[in-house]
Amino acid sequence: MAIPASFKDELIARSDILDIVSDYVTLTPKGGSYWGLCPFHGEKTPSFHVLPDRQLYHCFGCGKGGGVISFIMDVENLPFLDAMRLLAKRAGMEFPEGNMDEGNRHKRTRLLSLNKEAARFFHSQLVSPVGQAGLDYLRRRGLSKQIITRFGLGFAPESWDSLLKAMAQKGYDKRDLLDAGLAVSNQKGAIYDRFRNRVMFPIIDLRGDVIGFGGRVLGDGTPKYLNSPDSVVFNKSRNLFALNLAKNTKLGRIILTEGYMDTISLYQSGFDCAVASLGTALTADHAKLLSRFTKEVVICYDADSAGIQAANRAIPMLEKTGLKVRVLRVTGAKDPDEFLKKYGPDAFSRLLDQSENYVEYNLRQLQSNYDLSDPVQKTEFARAGAEILAQLDSPVEREVYAGQLSEITGIGKSALLQEIQRVRDIRLRTAKKKQTRREMIPVNQIQPKNRQLRYENPRSARAEEGILRLLMLDGSLVSQTQGLEPSQFSSPVLGKIYGILLGHLSQGRSLQLGALEGELEGEEITLLAHILGQPVAMEHSAAAMIDYRAVIEREAMRRQNTNDEAVLLAARDTYRKKKSISQGDG
Repeated sequence: MAIPASFKDELIARSDILDIVSDYVTLTPKGGSYWGLCPFHGEKTPSFHVLPDRQLYHCFGCGKGGGVISFIMDVENLPFLDAMRLLAKRAGMEFPEGNMDEGNRHKRTRLLSLNKEAARFFHSQLVSPVGQAGLDYLRRRGLSKQIITRFGLGFAPESWDSLLKAMAQKGYDKRDLLDAGLAVSNQKGAIYDRFRNRVMFPIIDLRGDVIGFGGRVLGDGTPKYLNSPDSVVFNKSRNLFALNLAKNTKLGRIILTEGYMDTISLYQSGFDCAVASLGTALTADHAKLLSRFTKEVVICYDADSAGIQAANRAIPMLEKTGLKVRVLRVTGAKDPDEFLKKYGPDAFSRLLDQSENYVEYNLRQLQSNYDLSDPVQKTEFARAGAEILAQLDSPVEREVYAGQLSEITGIGKSALLQEIQRVRDIRLRTAKKKQTRREMIPVNQIQPKNRQLRYENPRSARAEEGILRLLMLDGSLVSQTQGLEPSQFSSPVLGKIYGILLGHLSQGRSLQLGALEGELEGEEITLLAHILGQPVAMEHSAAAMIDYRAVIEREAMRRQNTNDEAVLLAARDTYRKKKSISQGDG
């Protein structure tokens, strides 16, 4: 992407990472840095810190780290250029659109425009005679004209090319519709509409753009629900249906449903906080997305076994992000939509207030697997329940739920608390043993977490890391590296970073971590943030550079000698083989 280097450097200079991160994380100063709860994984003790003097963030828990651009990319779930646009807008700078990859920008803009026109087409079909069957279906489901309009619902005619023809009149060709997932091609090369004879649900992102569609077939066709495939503008694992509306709710929670109709029914009944995943199970990215807009999620899945399994998968993902998780049991109906039609919004509101937190839900689900009239099974259930409660960090929570478990089993609370503590002690000892084993292996202390970036020569890599760290903190130290080439680095990724730093220095460009983002991959930036975050005594930096360089050159020479020896051995073996063959022929 041809973003001018001068623009990028100025943007980084204007975007102080402490100010940016403080918009998302509550930070507390401690020991020269600022600490808070990591926004990228669930934790109760702060392991996320920001170093303003080095303009980086790093989490000791999940390992994420980087500069201001990568932080915005991760926390806002944005691609690189969109993250830069957001920062530019925040800094009052005009983004140089004309200098970026025009093809990619044009394609994204064109597909979003196409999706918007397709949504208008589908809606126009729904309210025309062609869409009468779709409108009748929505009315049978109890949806009002206002809610149909609010969600932009539509209808895809039972035709092979109605959308293709309509969009051609708007200036879009078949390639555009294929790229947007609105058309498909068969083995013979024929291109036709993806959605046919379906009620259409536009999927709108947080910016208000139509990024995809879900279609519910009328009649007995399959699949029952068909969703847009992933595209340049749509990723089903990173978006949620109706989150563009739910993000503004005043109800203090978000209700997570299994389907579009459940979500829309809840909105029509006054619950403007419902969302649904897009034809896929809840993902970790979904959970992170939800944690940006609420502190509490109520899982409101169907009452069947599939719904129970889906809730069990979702709970730990949501909990890891720090969300308070509750589970609503839909009784007397198969799903929220049916419950609302049978009993009304007031009954659902009462049901919502009675929703269980995830601990109560897990205990109840566990209890269903045991016959508590059998003393053996009752004991097994109590031990399994203790395993669940041992995961709670709060002694108060353990006390409360041990009391509930005691009421269920008839076993004394003190005995249960002893069992819970026994389980916790075992886990603590196991964790300490693992930590001790890690600490006894010095190589592991320097190895990157990403296995693809692992160091083959930790001794040289430690010195290579030192060179990078000192250069980024004091560019004038480059005089100590004259003649040292990236090819002499034992680690390809560290050599790559070194080469980029030399390039920045020769051009008089910024050496801040944020200025390197876009030139390095995400895992490479994370590694560099970890390296730059290590303590260093700058008063001895010149001597350290000399020592680091000596190690790198010595190890490079050793590798070269080893390679030369291997070449000589291979040549000798080849010569002996040829000589043996020659003598045999003679």
